[in-house]
Amino acid sequence: MLRQRHSIRLKGYDYAQSGAYFVTLCAHQRKSLFGNIVDGEMHLNEAGGIIETCLYKLPRFFSNARIDQWVIMPNHLHMILVLNEQCTGEATTAKSQNTMNNLPVVASPLRPRGTISGSLNAIVQNIKSVTTIKINNQGGSRGVQVWQRNYYEHIIRDEADYQRIAEYILNNPQRWELDSLYTNQNG
Repeated sequence: MLRQRHSIRLKGYDYAQSGAYFVTLCAHQRKSLFGNIVDGEMHLNEAGGIIETCLYKLPRFFSNARIDQWVIMPNHLHMILVLNEQCTGEATTAKSQNTMNNLPVVASPLRPRGTISGSLNAIVQNIKSVTTIKINNQGGSRGVQVWQRNYYEHIIRDEADYQRIAEYILNNPQRWELDSLYTNQNG
């Protein structure tokens, strides 16, 4: 019997509407894949550099989105993603193309309508897919998991919430050993 996945998204909320979202993506098994913290500063390795490049390029492919703040940590990525206008695009299908790399986007057979184009979920799927393929290509591997299956998101409700999260992102490398996602880089 197949277990049904439980959604951690806010039931009934439209994740394609304008707004700001605090998003965290974790590396597969929380392994330190993206670099190291040295003296409170993040030093990206090649995989971390690939992620950074993809984040800079994101607005070229999602005109409704921008990333206001982000930090790539050894085993996760935090970002504030802002959707500027309501997304009204058609749902992606198995035949539609990801504009970032002309990679196929596959709709879930359990959700035949697929992901809504331009939504938070579509953007996160794109980041995870493109970076995984590029990191695997850079490493000469194929099919190696880079990201955990899901992601954490928080709908930013007001300016005070935004400022608190932006400060958290900015200070995350200096506070690495106190982070709930901290893993000893040497062990």
